[in-house]
Amino acid sequence: MTTASTRRVPVALDTGMTMVGPALREAVQHYLCPEMGRVAQYHHGWADADGRPTDAWGGKLLRPALVLLSAQAAGSPPADCVPAAVAIELVHNFSLLHDDIMDGDTARRSRPTAWTLFGVPNAILGGDALLTAAAALLLNANGTGARPAAASLMSATQRMISGQAADVSFERRHDVTLAECLEMAGNKTGALLACACSLGAELVGADPALVGRLHDFGEHVGLAFQLVDDLLGIWGDPERTGKQAGADLRVGKKSLPVVAALNTRHADELSALYLRSQPLSEPEVQRVADLVEHAGGRDWAHDEAARQIAAAEECLATAEIEEDTRNEFLEVAAFITGRRF
Repeated sequence: MTTASTRRVPVALDTGMTMVGPALREAVQHYLCPEMGRVAQYHHGWADADGRPTDAWGGKLLRPALVLLSAQAAGSPPADCVPAAVAIELVHNFSLLHDDIMDGDTARRSRPTAWTLFGVPNAILGGDALLTAAAALLLNANGTGARPAAASLMSATQRMISGQAADVSFERRHDVTLAECLEMAGNKTGALLACACSLGAELVGADPALVGRLHDFGEHVGLAFQLVDDLLGIWGDPERTGKQAGADLRVGKKSLPVVAALNTRHADELSALYLRSQPLSEPEVQRVADLVEHAGGRDWAHDEAARQIAAAEECLATAEIEEDTRNEFLEVAAFITGRRF
């Protein structure tokens, strides 16, 4: 079984780190006030809680790398869309700051989360500051498609928020359908990845047909990623994947494999256990995992992830882009969805 830490990192991600990393730091310094800048610098791993520089890991800059590739797909130098790459990373980290608060998570990347050190109000405001900085940065960017690109990024952000809201509402519902769950995952995870795969092309004024195909590619990859992540949340090996087996079941998450199983004719025992108000015991966590698998939830999620990847590949197959760029897109997609389960 391979993991994100042991698989070879695609060249596109190295390029993203080199080109976008310094510009990301500059944007945080320029657009955020000192108080919010301190929160953001800590959250990104650039400084400790007292503002002293650190060498902590700040993320792979996956979405910015996809933005750079999308400009390349449109025949433009990746450097032309660095502002768009920075903007989408700012939005991503806005969501992480708020997610940590909503989920009550106390650690991210092996460090205390920002809200545990700076307080909930400051962490919320820090996320808000990153979001407004993203919009300002993109609107001020050079490029014939700056305004349409900014509108697309904000639309994707709205979809992401809608997906998060649906995910929260599912915690209180016992009648979540598979169609609703797929829509939620598409919004929560797919929207920003879809935007990343097309934003650079849009900024440089690419043909709308190409922008659309790149967007659809990212949408399918995002949904495949969520399916794989949901599978790992139930059956992952913590020593190899970094995600604890049964973690999503312990918190009663309505993940895609669970909802698929609950909506079958073989879900009576699963419903009785999983939808009750009392928390699951450890033996019950394993029993629920077995019931989800027996009802077909595991196989369905596995097969659906494969279908989404095939659909993503088809989107690129019909796009008029250079073969090397197409292969780089596919390499990044394999990197983020290739965790075995």
